[in-house]
Amino acid sequence: MTYVIAQPCVDLKDRTCVDECPVDCIYEGERMLYIQPDECVDCGACEPVCPAEAIFFEDDVPDEWADYTQANADFFAKLGSPGGAGKVGKVADDPQWIKDLPPQEHD
Repeated sequence: MTYVIAQPCVDLKDRTCVDECPVDCIYEGERMLYIQPDECVDCGACEPVCPAEAIFFEDDVPDEWADYTQANADFFAKLGSPGGAGKVGKVADDPQWIKDLPPQEHD
């Protein structure tokens, strides 16, 4: 099991979770952030600091955002497990359906 970042992160990418992650497993795409499931140690440090409440334990992702579990997996299909987001930087490889979402408004 791992944590999943869902729809509230699209076009927000607050990055507070990135700063809190002790294993540097939260990667940045063009439109949202993604958690590398093989690198995540399930510590949960990211979840309470997310101002958008976009991070969920995999089994707790709301039904309306269930597709984001697969989106997180798809993001790493080519990237694999590089061993730390800091050395990779932003990756322009959001899944196509994420790329195709209309712009998200945030307060």
